[in-house]
Amino acid sequence: MSNETPFIWHELVTPDQPTSGSFFRELFGWTSREVDAGPFGVYTLFQSDGRDVAGMMNPTPDTSGSGSYWHSYIAVDDVDECARRAQALGGRTLVAPHDVPAFGRVCAVADPTGAVAHLVQPRPAEARD
Repeated sequence: MSNETPFIWHELVTPDQPTSGSFFRELFGWTSREVDAGPFGVYTLFQSDGRDVAGMMNPTPDTSGSGSYWHSYIAVDDVDECARRAQALGGRTLVAPHDVPAFGRVCAVADPTGAVAHLVQPRPAEARD
């Protein structure tokens, strides 16, 4: 990956999107729009000046953590290789690598102490449409 920050997307996981969404829209002056996420329900995109800046989703059976919380996605060149390497280094794969349309290939890993990292192999810009 480039020398820019690898933290490329921030996501709020909450069982109460209306309450959390209202709070953060008011706090930061954001707008939002909802997207159908199929079996995962509604995915909300927060926007600032018409640009997507963060997302919000309901917890899923694979979601690590509990309650409402923010997490960030770290861009990597190869999600599958990172998932394999995490296990070789004594960590665990919490959510197996899988594709998310219009975003990329993602997974969640934990280090040996339980610290969770969400990884994404971003889709090329020309493939996002």
